[in-house]
Amino acid sequence: MNFPTTFVIAQAAPAAAGAQAPNPLMTFLPLILLFVVFYFLMIRPQMKRQKEHRTMVSALSKGDEVVTNGGIAGRVEEVGDAFITVEIAPNVKIKVQKGAVSQVLPKGTLKSS
Repeated sequence: MNFPTTFVIAQAAPAAAGAQAPNPLMTFLPLILLFVVFYFLMIRPQMKRQKEHRTMVSALSKGDEVVTNGGIAGRVEEVGDAFITVEIAPNVKIKVQKGAVSQVLPKGTLKSS
């Protein structure tokens, strides 16, 4: 069964003429939804963690027991603008950036270990 090409063209012409352009909002809707999901699953929690870390670092004071990103635990001896001095052993003090502090330990944690 060999159809004439005019029949195929005649069938395709009305379909092409009746087709409407897709709505631009519907075209970008999946992209918008993907951005919203990324915002709530990745961007917003990261911003919250950064805010908590800034608050923790700004509240550092002498006598706090801290752990640095490198895993060094010690007691804060001096707090400056950008650096803190941490005593990691008797008479052994190191200077680290405030941002390098990963967590503040409860008081007395270093004595018990």
